[in-house]
Amino acid sequence: MLKINELLFYISFFIILIGFSALINGLFLKFAKTLGMRNSGNNNNDETIIRWGSTSKPAFGGISFYILFLFSFIVAAFKHNLIDTQVLGILISVSLGFMIGLADDAYNTKPLLKFLGQVTCAVVLVATKTKINLFENDMVNIALTIFWVIGMMNSVNMLDNMDGITTSVSIFVFLTTLLLFVVKGDFNNIFFIICLGQVAALMGFLYFNWNPSRMYMGDSGSQFLGVLLAAVGILFFWNAEQSNGVSLEFSRKILAAVTVFILPIVDTTSVTINRLLKKQSPFVGGRDHTTHHLSYAGFSDREVAIVFCAIAAISMFLSIYILRYIEIWNNQAIVLFSSYCIVIFSILYYLTRIKRPQKVSEVVFEEK
Repeated sequence: MLKINELLFYISFFIILIGFSALINGLFLKFAKTLGMRNSGNNNNDETIIRWGSTSKPAFGGISFYILFLFSFIVAAFKHNLIDTQVLGILISVSLGFMIGLADDAYNTKPLLKFLGQVTCAVVLVATKTKINLFENDMVNIALTIFWVIGMMNSVNMLDNMDGITTSVSIFVFLTTLLLFVVKGDFNNIFFIICLGQVAALMGFLYFNWNPSRMYMGDSGSQFLGVLLAAVGILFFWNAEQSNGVSLEFSRKILAAVTVFILPIVDTTSVTINRLLKKQSPFVGGRDHTTHHLSYAGFSDREVAIVFCAIAAISMFLSIYILRYIEIWNNQAIVLFSSYCIVIFSILYYLTRIKRPQKVSEVVFEEK
């Protein structure tokens, strides 16, 4: 049971970090010059990244995420003294992801170099015992972990294509993890403070990132979030356990993970399928994401963000229900929650198959 003084500590910590996040991003916005600017149309690199907005905006959000992550990490280390090899591995991997994204914001690094950095992030996690444990064959587990980490880093990056989308979706994933800790009464887990800190950091940033946004998170933000969300997904969804430490059923863990990460998974899957069908690369920018097609269907940018928030909120409660409130996991439960994932995928994918209007009020800009 959480004591009053501990509850006050967490509330104060959360409020202070929201304030710090808003302050840091506000200062970045005031003093931004050229680093991380988007849509300015003066890129000397041959690569172009298609963005939805047409206004040049700074992309400093990721820096505030990382600063507050380090602050949360230090506070958690002093409060719980639970630093081990696995936690240090996550710190190293997340830091590497942030630096990969920061380098891309500043220098527009080559895709191969960025990919190798993502692979390194995944390898660091595996080497420090953060890996998916679904199968008896450990090589299969390692391969799945590497695929998951790289996939999540790219999915979060690809989803960051419209105001407030990635920020909001990430908030709900971290909130889901926090609620799992609350349900279990596990407030001594170091990731309780880390996730609480990230929700605060993202909420402070969302003030600047909500439509009409004044700031983007940049690759430093999306790559950082991709690694951290991948690690959280592995520890608390793919490797979920019962309160007594017994591993949950294979299908239950898969459905919990897919449900809470349904939006980045569906968006990336839809884009990949559609582009492969057109014999195009899935790894270039474009206005063919699920968010864009909701806009083509008549939703405003703000309404698209609200729709994604609603789906993310429903997915949050369903994933918690799957992991903590179903005593007997049977075929009926598998069918029910699989149906939810299939319905979400079918609706969003169907929208991407509807022919987009020939004239859309958007302009293609080069990055930086």
